[in-house]
Amino acid sequence: MTTLLWIFIIASFIVAFAGLIYPVIPSVLFLFIGYMIYGFGFSFEPLTWTFWLWQILFLIFLFVVDYIVTRATVDKRGGSERAKWGATIGLIAGPFIFPLVGVLIFPFIFAFLAELTLGKSTREAWSIGVGTVLAFLGSTMLKVVGMTMMVILFFIYI
Repeated sequence: MTTLLWIFIIASFIVAFAGLIYPVIPSVLFLFIGYMIYGFGFSFEPLTWTFWLWQILFLIFLFVVDYIVTRATVDKRGGSERAKWGATIGLIAGPFIFPLVGVLIFPFIFAFLAELTLGKSTREAWSIGVGTVLAFLGSTMLKVVGMTMMVILFFIYI
């Protein structure tokens, strides 16, 4: 039973990190599912209030970073709300249309096309499309660091 529980815990952590490539997967939720499996399967005792406080702080950090990095990068390049929506749709649809690379290509394409429909020049639309990709990559890198720290903290506490 112990082995099976650890398989589920590790699997939930793997799914969480897969959510960085497939944004439809709620990454942090799967980290918390792993913690719950541990708690119900073994014991919540090692997962003290300080553990949960750190996890909640990291959770807030991840959401804030994702929002700020994306907004700031697209805004800095002059992107419109339409470009942000296009990039978001591309992030969701891209991995399903063209796995792995789609998460980078489709946000770019959708943001680029959205800006063209607003009458921006090809050069401006291109810059904004690149900005959406850079924003995604930047926020993803920060999420990898944050989520890795969350998992390390879990193993330190148990």
